Amino acid sequence: MPMKKWDPFRDLMSIQDRVNQLFDETMAMSKRGAEDFCTGNWAPPVDIYETGSHVVLKAEIPGISQDAIDIKIEGNLLILKGERQFEKKTDEETYYRIERAYGTFMRSFTLPNSVDQEGVKATYEAGVLKIVMRKKDARSTPSIKVEVS
Repeated sequence: MPMKKWDPFRDLMSIQDRVNQLFDETMAMSKRGAEDFCTGNWAPPVDIYETGSHVVLKAEIPGISQDAIDIKIEGNLLILKGERQFEKKTDEETYYRIERAYGTFMRSFTLPNSVDQEGVKATYEAGVLKIVMRKKDARSTPSIKVEVS
């Protein structure tokens, strides 16, 4: 029987291929939706856009009471926190599929310097949180004229 020379890099490549396969399987499962009840962290989707005088953030967080939503501004960071509770009303219910995410969430967004942090208003209607942030007046920004000789 001929002897083969041991190649440690071949073994490392084999391990790397297996780890990559595990990641691929996990990602494929999350894309098609896990059948199990998940209580882990989730992140509500947001839209952020700018108008002439405001920066607006809209977040989809249906099924959450207004009291369970916490909005803070710390420095130049807007922090959005909340929790969606799983409410099982009776022991007689049989669930065939649970696809909505439950549990706590936290999102943070860096605010542009143009946002006036005193002029922030939030409304919550039909499961959509809308945060409207007024922009600072551009004319109030001091400018320096540089003379070129």
